[in-house]
Parts: sequence; structure tokens; C-alpha cells
Amino acid sequence: MLYYLFDYLDKLDFPGAGMFQFVMFRSAMAAIFALLIGVFFGKKLIRKLQKKQIGETIRDLDLEGQYSKRGTPTMGGIIIILSILFSMLLFGKLENIYIIIMLVSTVWLGTLGFADDYIKVFKKDKEGLEGKFKIIAQVGLGLIVGLTIYFSPEIVVRENTEIRIDNVIEDVTYKSEDVKTTSTTIPFVKNNNFDYRWLVSWLGDYADEAVWVVFVLIVILIVTAVSNSANLTDGLDGLASGSSAIIGVALGILAYVSGRVDFASYLNIMYIPGSDELMVFASAFVGACVGFLWYNAYPAQVFMGDTGSLTIGGIIGVFAVLIHKELLLPILCGVFFVEALSVIGQVTYFKYTKKKYGTGRRIFKMTPLHHHFQKPGDGSIDAIIQKPKTPITEPKLVTRFWLIGILLAVLAVATLKMR
Repeated sequence: MLYYLFDYLDKLDFPGAGMFQFVMFRSAMAAIFALLIGVFFGKKLIRKLQKKQIGETIRDLDLEGQYSKRGTPTMGGIIIILSILFSMLLFGKLENIYIIIMLVSTVWLGTLGFADDYIKVFKKDKEGLEGKFKIIAQVGLGLIVGLTIYFSPEIVVRENTEIRIDNVIEDVTYKSEDVKTTSTTIPFVKNNNFDYRWLVSWLGDYADEAVWVVFVLIVILIVTAVSNSANLTDGLDGLASGSSAIIGVALGILAYVSGRVDFASYLNIMYIPGSDELMVFASAFVGACVGFLWYNAYPAQVFMGDTGSLTIGGIIGVFAVLIHKELLLPILCGVFFVEALSVIGQVTYFKYTKKKYGTGRRIFKMTPLHHHFQKPGDGSIDAIIQKPKTPITEPKLVTRFWLIGILLAVLAVATLKMR
């Protein structure tokens, strides 16, 4: 709303009103405002949650200090969601199709997570919302995002074309017309655009239509996978919120360079008109995560619950798809994916060995992976991987995961030139 107010004032030559035309200025303001909302509103929300005795039910995992967390307020993801929404209402270009999609995704997954937490807390059902309903909602969002990308005339790109002399890239130019595309940026490859059409090229004349079916299915897979991976990562104080803030910074940079023809040309990536506005959303997202981290850092005063974890994961997945950087997610969200793979690997191996030997065996001492490092490697738990011998304290473990996340974020951004 402030964007439109100052846009009007700028037409009246009001001093300083033109600042709101700059994405970088609005991004900085969105981050600051979201952080302040999180800090000030978060305190009041925590008190209200405590009064209503909306506390987290702690599973018996035999971990050091776990019972001290019993009764800690949950559903704190509301802080993140409201911080993003209020910040974007003030500083975002609300008619921008990319911003509309991100706001819809935030509310959609926030509602899904809230329903899950509500059932756990108020209905006293530890299982929460049935898994099939979660999947249906996540698939539904993926379908909406995928079809919007296909049908919206505002979501277009200008594909990059290399001008080579003696097999050396001398310049990068862009086609004059905006086009719909199912191409995406692929890391570490010289010809850095991968078109999903290749997957259905065997269909011949029908490939152009069939590729969009494949694309929508891929969007659904990404939204569901990243959302659930973030949900699994949310098991230590500050781990999910801190990791998400790091990812948000990298996504903001990628969105900005993709929406600027000069930077896109330098990096030899496709130019996506209007996507630079997503940097404002990314900044609000980072500010919201950091504002929440103010209370979620060890020892946590509030947990985000599924209200927060499902939302932040979905936001990251949808954001990456919109800027055609979804193939960077295995690197950028490396912490999330390793956590998810540890669970998948553990369950699969346990079922396989139980069927083969009659007794299930484990790869890790406990999953998700962060709990493995909290268990002693003294052989008391029958697992293939016993290291580390001494349990790592929660604050140190979270800090190390953050450091890994920073390295992965830098690597993900650097892949744009590492070819």
C-alpha cells in the first residue's frame, strides 16, 4: 500500500517519494519491518499462547534436555506468516503476478499447518491432520502454481542466446519477444538451460503440450518435497528458522539478478521480467524468520509448529520454481534434503532388514539426522553409523548446521558462474 501511496506522491514531485520505485530500498524496508513485527508482535503472541496453554507435546526420545521443552508454546509460525503478509502489504507491488502467487502460497500452507497444529493441541490428537489431507493440500497448491505459470500471460521469460567467436562466449543477448518456457537453470553445466521438453521429446508433435503436464507434476513434487523436508528439519531450537533465513537470502539474490537484464546477461541466465520484485518478498521472508528466531533460538520460548515449518518449506519451493532455479534446491536446501533422506533411508533399510533377517536394523542412531548427533555412539543403539562417540549439544549442533547452510547457499549462487 505504501508503494502506491508514494508512487502517487512521486507524480506530485513530493521529495523522497521516488525511493519507493527502487526494489532494493523496498527490500530493505520489508526486511526491517518484518523483523520488527516478529519481535514486537511475537512477544504478545507468546503470552497469549501461554495463557491458553497451547504447548508442545514432547515425544520421549531420550534426549538430553528434552523435557525442559515440555509446555513451550507452539503454533509460533503465525508470527512468521503475519510478519510476511503485513510487510508485503506495505512494501510490495501487489499486482505483480509473482507476488500474488507467493502470498497465496503463504496463506494456503499457513492454513494447512494451522489446521494440523489445531488438531494436535486442541483435539489432543498427537497425529494431527491425516497425512493424506496434507498431501492433497500440497498437491493442490502445486497444481495451482503450475497451471498459473502455464496460463498467465504475465509469467514469461526471454531466453539467453550466446554469441561465440572461436568457441568463446563474447556476449549474451536476449530474444526480443517474451515467451513461455519450461526451461530451468541447471548448475555446473556449460549449456546452463535445461528444457523439460527433452523428457517427452519422444512424443514428437505432441511434446509441446505434454511437457506442460510434466512441468506441473514437477512443480507438485517440488512443493510437496521441500515443504515436508522443512517440516522434518524443525526439531531443534532455531534450526529450521535459521536455515530458512539463509536460504531466503540466496533466493532473493537469484530473483534480483534474474529480473535485471544486465545481471542476467553477465551471468548468462534467462531474463525473467518482473521477477526482481520477488526480492522484496524474499527480504520480508528473511526478516520474518530472523524476527521469529529472536524467540526460537536456544532455549526456545516458542516453536513454529507445522504452521511455520510447512509454510516456509512451501514458500522456498514455490519461489525457486518461479525464478526457474528449482534444480539448485538440492544444493541450496541441502540441510533440508539430507534430513529428509536420512528418514527415508532409515525407514527403508529398517523394513528391508526386518523382512530379510527378521529383525530391523538402523543406519543412524536416530532420525531425522540432527537427532543422530545427539545420541552417544557407545554401541547402546544398534546402528551402522556410531560416530560421533560423544553427543553434540543442541546449540553447537544448530550452529554447525547453519554454517553448512551458509556454505551451501554460497555454492548455489556461485554455480551460476561455475561452468
